[in-house]
Amino acid sequence: MSTKQNTTQSVGQNRRQRVRGFWERVTDGLRIDELWGQFKSEAKAGYGLYSGDVDWEPIDQEKSRFKRARLSAWALFQAMLMKLSPARRVLLLVAVLLVLVNPDARFGRGGEADFGFGWIGIVILFVLLALELGDRVTMKRDLEIAREIQQWLVPSEPPKIPGVDMAFATRPQNTVAGDYYDAFLRPALSASSKSPSLLTVVADVAGKSVPAALLMATFQSGLRTLSATPASLDEIVVGLDRYARAHSLEGRRFTTAFLAEIDPENWAMRYVNAGHNDPILRRASGPIERLASGGPPFGIPLFTDSEIAYVSGSVQLLSGDTLFIFTDGVAEAVNEKGEEFGEPRIISSITSSAGDTAQVILNRVMNDINSFVGYARQHDDITALVLRVVA
Repeated sequence: MSTKQNTTQSVGQNRRQRVRGFWERVTDGLRIDELWGQFKSEAKAGYGLYSGDVDWEPIDQEKSRFKRARLSAWALFQAMLMKLSPARRVLLLVAVLLVLVNPDARFGRGGEADFGFGWIGIVILFVLLALELGDRVTMKRDLEIAREIQQWLVPSEPPKIPGVDMAFATRPQNTVAGDYYDAFLRPALSASSKSPSLLTVVADVAGKSVPAALLMATFQSGLRTLSATPASLDEIVVGLDRYARAHSLEGRRFTTAFLAEIDPENWAMRYVNAGHNDPILRRASGPIERLASGGPPFGIPLFTDSEIAYVSGSVQLLSGDTLFIFTDGVAEAVNEKGEEFGEPRIISSITSSAGDTAQVILNRVMNDINSFVGYARQHDDITALVLRVVA
């Protein structure tokens, strides 16, 4: 083979490698079917964002299918237009008009471009795209900083306590979340007790993204402050509810929570369920128990000056028992058919992992959720905590 042929082959291989590398960067290594599934999920979410601003009643009353389709497209375009700033709305309208006036943006003879109104409209569209991407990148950077701060508020790993195997995971719907989990040691339950107690909590602030994340931070601060005192679990709960009502925006920002305090000397557990999903307690011998004792969510407005009387429950944990605490995003994870994952599937995942470590159980549940949901877009924060007694 001649030197010229070798050079040609080498150039061709380099070009193919560059193209392959560019494609992998653009697609993030996803397969075509994965890209298509992701696109459908994003398109469905985008349609939901814009269609929510459309008054569909007069459109649905149209008998002509063609006219109904034309009115729907125009209504969705207006909804999209109103999401932009006034200056960008005008630019978008100008760009669309220029493209419609001269749609034949083409190259002339000899490869020279025919820069008519159509090309000007296309350039304006690219400028608008660049501006919107710039805003998104800036917002994403700010949200990433907020996410880092939020991650400082929750433990990166469970506390080291003999006889306790614990694991937790959270997956925000957006960059930041309104879910909260924590597990830490606090002062001993009584003067006769030698060991500090373990306080475990999972909470869910109503709403999503930044507003919910800010309230989650105040909830964490209040819980940590109250837990540093000799206050009992009942007193902590009353204090959290009082604070939540003062900042609930007339009940629009309530918080569901499950709090449990465990005595590591005898594994006795007291808990309060404040309007939260009933945690699942799987006994080592097989039976399933649900922990429901408590009261309404924190922050529900009262019409009297009296405090809400939360009822605490008690459970005796035994070696091999597994406690699974979760937010509603776990049970209500939805697939592309609109079906919910549901608590029966959670119980099935836990049961099939009986005897495994807390991390294995948690991974099994999260993987089962991923398999069930597929490419459907996540619509709520997902948080779960697994605690096993291995003493």
